[in-house]
Amino acid sequence: MDFELNEEQKLLRDTTREVLSRAYDTEKRNKIVAEEPGWSADVWKQLAEVGLLGLSFSEDDGGLGAGPVEIMAVLTEVGRRLAPEPILDAVLIPGGLISEVGSADQRKRILPGVAEGSTLLAFAHNETGSRWPDIDVKVAATEDGGSWALSGVKNPVPHGGSADILVVSAALPGGGVGLFLVDGDATGLERKAYQTHDGGRAAQISLTDVAAEPLGDGVDASAAITSAEVRAQAALSAEAVGAMEEALRLTTDYLKQRKQFGVPLAKFQALTFRAADMYVLLELARSMALYSTMNLADDVVDQKVASRAKLQISRSSRKIGQEAIQLHGGIGVTAEYPVGHYVSRLVAIEHTLGGVEEHLRILSK
Repeated sequence: MDFELNEEQKLLRDTTREVLSRAYDTEKRNKIVAEEPGWSADVWKQLAEVGLLGLSFSEDDGGLGAGPVEIMAVLTEVGRRLAPEPILDAVLIPGGLISEVGSADQRKRILPGVAEGSTLLAFAHNETGSRWPDIDVKVAATEDGGSWALSGVKNPVPHGGSADILVVSAALPGGGVGLFLVDGDATGLERKAYQTHDGGRAAQISLTDVAAEPLGDGVDASAAITSAEVRAQAALSAEAVGAMEEALRLTTDYLKQRKQFGVPLAKFQALTFRAADMYVLLELARSMALYSTMNLADDVVDQKVASRAKLQISRSSRKIGQEAIQLHGGIGVTAEYPVGHYVSRLVAIEHTLGGVEEHLRILSK
């Protein structure tokens, strides 16, 4: 089996790298993240112009019809540059649900705008007091004369504060969990946005008899939600690999440049052994991220496969992050130096859609 990217995939990777490298260094990223909405509208426009926002949508829906390998290549570059643009939260996850569950009219009405960068989505599924994978959906959907309304609270909703359309999960009257489309400015909807520790954005969404449109046929969508989570875990794994690659590069460069007792730190054998261990952990994570992606490319959507990958990603990212900070010393936790920001993002990825404990429980069943 050939695990190398083909020429088109390499071009996609290089294009993503070029756009994000031009846009961000540590100072520029810190400035963008500190201001609302937490990402650059100019970069978002560039991503749309080169087709990256419509990457996973079919050509009929205004996209490129790319597969999991192409998405992995793009997300790895996002992780490498710590790009704050919400490609996963505002496009891939909610857009993927609309692609899979939505009617032809809904796809035609919404997805081209997402691909063009003019429409922002968000997936509102998490609820206070619930922890993945046991999300207890308490937001209730009620029907009256063919019209639907939602009531309850969703929190946290990644990038929910700026979404034009929300894809909301809700308990159906007859049992099961349905998916609904809600306008961001709907009557009865209240948003409280906040910043996360890694510089991202999230929101608490309160719904009080908010008008909603069933996504697709309005039936139980639990299987589609699980599928979306598996694909999101693969995307997060790819992003983490990019972030770990850069954290390792920054660390090895620092060891070569920083001197102690008149010689570079890289001359100290104990430190080079630790850097070598970081490299081994990175390669383990890369192989598992690729394993998860290749299964999706073969249409195998399996939570246990995703859990195997996410488990190794979580273990590798934690150790690589800790070592990156330790080998840098005090400079590693300063806001002006990038390595601490990479570690913060890796911590966020580790705890998104399950960490070590959650995935161990899934794999032990």
